[in-house]
Amino acid sequence: MSDVISRRGFLAATSAAALLPGMAMAGAPAVSLRPVARSREGGKLLVESADALVAEAGLGKAVTGYAVADLKTGQMLETGAGGTGLPPASVAKAITALYALDTLGGDYRFATRLLATGPVVNGEIKGDLVLAGGGDPTLDTDGLAAMARDLKAAGVTGVKGRFLIWGGALPYMREIDGEQPDHVGYNPAISGLALNFNRVHFEWKRKGQGWGVTMDARSEKYRPEVRVARMAVVKRRAPVYTYRDKGGLDDWTVARGALGNGGSRWLPVRRPDLYCGEVLRYFARAQGIALKEGEVVTILPAGSVMVQRPSAPLREVLGDMLKYSTNLTAEMVGLAATHRRKGAAVSIKASAAEMSAWARGALGMQGARLVDHSGLGAASNVSAMDMVRALVAAGRAPLLRPIMKDIHMRDDNGRVDKAHPIKVQAKTGTLNFVSGLAGYMTAADGTDLAFAVFSADEARRARLSEAQRERPEGGRSYTRRAKQLQQRLIERWGAIYGS
Repeated sequence: MSDVISRRGFLAATSAAALLPGMAMAGAPAVSLRPVARSREGGKLLVESADALVAEAGLGKAVTGYAVADLKTGQMLETGAGGTGLPPASVAKAITALYALDTLGGDYRFATRLLATGPVVNGEIKGDLVLAGGGDPTLDTDGLAAMARDLKAAGVTGVKGRFLIWGGALPYMREIDGEQPDHVGYNPAISGLALNFNRVHFEWKRKGQGWGVTMDARSEKYRPEVRVARMAVVKRRAPVYTYRDKGGLDDWTVARGALGNGGSRWLPVRRPDLYCGEVLRYFARAQGIALKEGEVVTILPAGSVMVQRPSAPLREVLGDMLKYSTNLTAEMVGLAATHRRKGAAVSIKASAAEMSAWARGALGMQGARLVDHSGLGAASNVSAMDMVRALVAAGRAPLLRPIMKDIHMRDDNGRVDKAHPIKVQAKTGTLNFVSGLAGYMTAADGTDLAFAVFSADEARRARLSEAQRERPEGGRSYTRRAKQLQQRLIERWGAIYGS
């Protein structure tokens, strides 16, 4: 069954005035509406105040905003700095999921196609073969191998004309966020064609006095080496990586002093259209179909569909996006949704503005200001109260909760406590000195609550140099303390509102 909801129906069902009584109050209480004494002495239960928990977390000058509401009634139960806009980090992906479901529907599938611009005569295409991207963020090397097999099964043994590559279903952008280091795999290029989340696998092994290096598009079954991304080992200790665009190819160097005896990592791809074309050409050759060097085109040629490879339904794609927090998926599905709404491809920033406007109207998120769909850009701002409004609205359908990740509480030693009486389905978000968690919790007595906690030390984050951004000093301990605070707040709410 489709998750498509008509715009009128969605807006009516999620109207802040009609659906969320009590949530639009300008001054939601900073303390519980049902104060509970905290103590185990004499059988009386004591619960620390939320503000005390925030103070004890040791997050320095960070601002922490939190909010919790009864999912059934929409009543806001407790907030602290709840109206303060803070970077949501990857929690923004929950908003993107709702935007995509409302616009495209849960059964929507992206499709990557092979088109022939001429007839097939005695196995030969008397024209060009076109690899046409359809905005599928989940296409992988195994998928391209299957497309090459399907092309042969369709009776094609050769192509007389050119091999053309079209990725114009979505706008091309060389990266998601310009403030990230060049080499981080979570900040790749965007286009209507994507492969392996637009990452290339770099591997190095000690070989005599030097190192053997490979750049490949590996999957579980295959490891085709590629030329679109190249790596050279250079005698230096820092920086670890350098990058430049050399004639449309990704030209990397790596510091010899950083390599050790061997290892691997995924690097971002800046030309996903050429990357996809090169890998498809490799598998076509394995099927006995010789293709000319790929040529990128900006206008999709007309042609007959020879092969079509659909993605999984959008609902499943989004479930994986929320589980693994894949930035590329968030950006591509957000852009696809805006393309459907506006009838044209637009930039990430313009699409995020459209999504923000939608969230304000459909979800009651009056202060939401998003600069992308993944949360990678720290300039996005969402308040805890706005996030809870969205979660309550989405909980009515329900669209979001079934595809959110189970977040397990931990014991005093930091181990996962599967027997914990509180169950949580939520989305995490982490940037340097930014941590968020928002979603749904079920207390021990079965009470369902929607909550959001955002903590951010934006001044400390702003002071980081580019070299410090991947592993800043103090970043891991900040994240650990922020996550501990999130659990303590959840346990507080479970004790107060679920007892």
